[in-house]
Amino acid sequence: MSSTSVRVGVQLPEVERDVRWPEVSAIARAAEESGFESIWVGDHLLYRGGGRPERGPWDAWTQLAALAVITTRVRLGPLVAATAFHPPGVIARMAASIDEISGGRFTLGLGAGWNEPEFRAFGYPFERTVSRFEESFEIVRRLLAGEHVTFKGEFHSVDDAVLLPPPHRTVPIMLGSNGARMLGIALPHVEAWNTWFSSYGNTVEGFANLRGDIDGACVKAGRDPAELTHSACVLVRVGDGAGERPNDIPPVAAKDLASHLRLLSEAGADEAILVLDPIDERSTRQVADAIVDLK
Repeated sequence: MSSTSVRVGVQLPEVERDVRWPEVSAIARAAEESGFESIWVGDHLLYRGGGRPERGPWDAWTQLAALAVITTRVRLGPLVAATAFHPPGVIARMAASIDEISGGRFTLGLGAGWNEPEFRAFGYPFERTVSRFEESFEIVRRLLAGEHVTFKGEFHSVDDAVLLPPPHRTVPIMLGSNGARMLGIALPHVEAWNTWFSSYGNTVEGFANLRGDIDGACVKAGRDPAELTHSACVLVRVGDGAGERPNDIPPVAAKDLASHLRLLSEAGADEAILVLDPIDERSTRQVADAIVDLK
């Protein structure tokens, strides 16, 4: 949808405000109609603290299955799914099922989870999340590759598990983490890597520096960095914004987005996932127009 080589997607509302399904689906349709290449859904249960009221999103997996039905072209995925919230076999089955429903448009974004209050509130252990991720990740990726999997770990076990009906393809996996140990676990196997905008300061320079670190981690893991899709979330203010996100990270103004994406591409980004302020149908269409008009 732009003259840059970077693919452009958009995140749907998460906990910025209460959003009902009719609005979520309208934003998704607007994103597809406007030419965005992917749509992403955050996977969280509950937010508390930070001087704001309690808030939480709709279930990510249920939304993604519905989005697979009401869209026809865009790629879909969780940004990113916490392996802690479901058994690994269930994660693999849900991913394969949504990929089937969508006609092969699903990407499985995975992370260990980080928001301790939601873990505690819903009874998920928050200790040793990376070790738990490591076991879950091995089971998930092997099941999605079509293997019969037997695995006995400290946290997860499966006995001759297999996905049936067999998936028609191996669902691509995207890692959502910059942690050294997480990178070491996942980079030998994943198709893509994503970083949240706050992790690199939402600047081109910050992403370029982080991209250098990821390239080094790829080499250390025995992976050619060129084989990996590098994805960056970008916080974008539309008009005056709505204050739906904390103001500690400077957003990119919509009017500057086209040039920002060109520079981000030059810094090594293959994909930009836009987090809009406000996240609504009007902003989605305005940003799509801004990218076209300013290219």
